[in-house]
Amino acid sequence: MLIGSIRPVESREITVEAQSLAEIHEKLEAQMPAGWQLSDAPVRMTKGTVTVTAVGTIVRRDGGREIEADDMPALQAQVPEGWQLVHVRTP
Repeated sequence: MLIGSIRPVESREITVEAQSLAEIHEKLEAQMPAGWQLSDAPVRMTKGTVTVTAVGTIVRRDGGREIEADDMPALQAQVPEGWQLVHVRTP
């Protein structure tokens, strides 16, 4: 018997502009829904200004649940489309 932890696979991009990296982070955090995390936020300076632009990638980390099966192929077959298997353990 195997127990697998699964979670949804979903990501979004958020574009923000600000005058500093701290302000970029604040703006990204303010737009992030509950249960989501920032995974990447490359920044670039706008030519001829002090404006910094970032495209933040956020990923969903809530909504996880457990599934059970007798073996790994059966466990993987239960993973719905749009979800990923993140951990497998035995009881």
